[in-house]
Amino acid sequence: MATLCWWAPPGRAADSLVWRTGQVDAEIEAWPLPKVLESIASATGWQIYLQPDTRYTVTTRFHKLKPADALRRLLGELNFALLPQSGGPTKLFIYRTSVNEATQLIRTAGKSKAETALIPNELIVALKPGAKEGIDALAKRLGAKVVGRLDGLNAYRLQFDNEAAAQSARAELESDSNVGSVENNFAITPPASLEPLAMSSAPPLSLKPDVNPSSDRIIVGLIDTPIQRQGTVIKDFLLTGLSLYGDYQPPADQVTHATAMAETILDGVARALRENGNSSAKVPLSILPIDIYGGNESTSTFDVARGIFEALNRHANIINLSLSGESDSELIRSLVQEGAKKGVLFFAAAGNTPVTTPSFPAADPGVIGVTAGDAQGNIAPYANRGAFVQAIAPGLNVVHFQNQAWFGTGTSFSTAWVGGWAAGTMANSSQTAAQIQSQTLTRWGIPAKR
Repeated sequence: MATLCWWAPPGRAADSLVWRTGQVDAEIEAWPLPKVLESIASATGWQIYLQPDTRYTVTTRFHKLKPADALRRLLGELNFALLPQSGGPTKLFIYRTSVNEATQLIRTAGKSKAETALIPNELIVALKPGAKEGIDALAKRLGAKVVGRLDGLNAYRLQFDNEAAAQSARAELESDSNVGSVENNFAITPPASLEPLAMSSAPPLSLKPDVNPSSDRIIVGLIDTPIQRQGTVIKDFLLTGLSLYGDYQPPADQVTHATAMAETILDGVARALRENGNSSAKVPLSILPIDIYGGNESTSTFDVARGIFEALNRHANIINLSLSGESDSELIRSLVQEGAKKGVLFFAAAGNTPVTTPSFPAADPGVIGVTAGDAQGNIAPYANRGAFVQAIAPGLNVVHFQNQAWFGTGTSFSTAWVGGWAAGTMANSSQTAAQIQSQTLTRWGIPAKR
């Protein structure tokens, strides 16, 4: 239970808001809305998001109301959505027009979990063309195992017994004339959360695929987790994908990150078609899912590079990277540069930490870094706002799997919205990739940079 009281003038009892588990009392006179929300957040531990520029004054008195009824009395004509979460604090969104606009955090969340972590006993090694010593001989000499191969780029993932062995080998590799580059490998997690909604209806996807073979079909490479086909609205748009983890099958009772991103990409496509006056058109567009996670909670910079390489080899026009890391990778950067030269558009998540430090690959040249925020350009309080960020879009969406609606938040969703919009614009246009990129940044760019 929490009781919050404030001084009141003589002759009137002090205002109070008493929030017990399952029961709320209030004696409130002319409280500004932020004060009410701060009190609720303090009493409950909820993360509360408000639509910016919402002005409302609360005067109410009630006793022993259930929390949902108390919220209705406290918030009056304002809309709200309460989202319980199994793995974190409940989220409360308060808005006038759309839940997408509720981006102002009332109470700062606890310290965010780092999205990247060094894999201390691994290195990524790229050999020079024509190297005299092959990777297997080199690994044996250093006492390492080759646990990942990208032969097309002469790049390999080496695993050592411990961190000390890896660092000793790095010192030796940096002076080896056969080695083009050596870098650390990092674990990367997708910056998004997904929770089931208690009530929702699944509207049919408004897009119709163009199933005719076409040399100019748009392919969106989705570098992500395993994707689900059955029980989704996206299956008709999915190409046969590729998994770096063989025949791993995702769970049947939990929507995966990739499935959510694919539906959000298609929502972005549909939005582009509506805004361009082509909402009834069939779409010559497919999504190429590439699983770089398998059943793991994180992937690595090396496997991100492998995913990009495979997408480029399969002629992707757009590559969606709804993931974020803190460390740059020379291997990823070189792949992006090569793809960008050929007209491939890259979109990557800025990350779910409210800092200005660069995140990668979003900050790499040739990548459009996307953060979360509203249509006025207000960046969501949880999202990266660094100078490298070029685009801003809603950091949330409602997606559907097995007749269940799921609510997701994070810059992952922002990235999929913008990448999908670019794909939808490209699908029914004869414009060049450079023109599509310019048009996309005009539509979704940070207002100060448009």
